Amino acid sequence: MVEVQLQVNGVDVRHDVPDQTLLVEFLRETLRLTGTHVGCDTSQCGACTVNLDGVSVKSCTVLAAQASGARVVTVEGLKPNEKTGLHPVQNAFVQCHGLQCGFCTPGMIMSCDFYLRQPPALDDASICHGLEGNICRCTGYVNIIEAVRHAAREMYPEHAGAAHQEGERS
Repeated sequence: MVEVQLQVNGVDVRHDVPDQTLLVEFLRETLRLTGTHVGCDTSQCGACTVNLDGVSVKSCTVLAAQASGARVVTVEGLKPNEKTGLHPVQNAFVQCHGLQCGFCTPGMIMSCDFYLRQPPALDDASICHGLEGNICRCTGYVNIIEAVRHAAREMYPEHAGAAHQEGERS
């Protein structure tokens, strides 16, 4: 057993867990934060993506003990916009129908949030590169890419025209 101390979604937590406990297991089973999904068990799908000390990581690749002392943000910990009650990326996924079954959605949202931390390039290739490592088997990505642009317009209104133009297809 090892003692794990983390700040998760702004709350300090401390628990004893078996040495080989993955961060995703700690979040889901110990803390009951089930928004972080376990998809493939091989780090291929990205459904378990969280923010670890400001960086987007697949929580199935990190031991809980390795994360001890860190700040973790899960999809449940994203700060909502006062108008919508949702984080801008969550709202964009709803508005643009960027989800179907919803299984990949938490990981996609966390990767999009990381990608959008600074005004990003919003052409298809740049967005796809920003979402690498996240697999969706339902949507074909078209609506997810549009959701990234939609969120960018909300987060960076001064770049709204560029976000619209780069999203247009010929």
